[in-house]
Amino acid sequence: QVQVVESGGGLVQAGGSLRLSCTASGLTFDDYTMGWFRQAPGKEREGVATINWLGSMTYADSVKGRFTVSQDNAKNTLYLQMNSLKPEDTAMYYCAAAVFGCTVASGPQRFNYWGQGTQVTGSS
Repeated sequence: QVQVVESGGGLVQAGGSLRLSCTASGLTFDDYTMGWFRQAPGKEREGVATINWLGSMTYADSVKGRFTVSQDNAKNTLYLQMNSLKPEDTAMYYCAAAVFGCTVASGPQRFNYWGQGTQVTGSS
């Protein structure tokens, strides 16, 4: 049974940094595209970053240059380093796994397994 668990969310001032982590059991990162999504109140869930088994990464335009996705395959752990946070980055952040190759533009429907989310709040 696949289980995905996010951690590391919190309250951070504008301009600050935060690192999210995602651990997954029941699957092997080598076989999946891993992704970070976020959803703010009243808005649709949007892709933030993805990384596949080759280490190829994609990012939403809104986070390019500020966020970095990485993974430790040995630990089955995905990370999202968020720098220069803005109030508009406030959202619930979700980790997800896709069986087939995906990019950040693929949409959440392409991802098969999801965590429960971790809240990130950027204060102005």
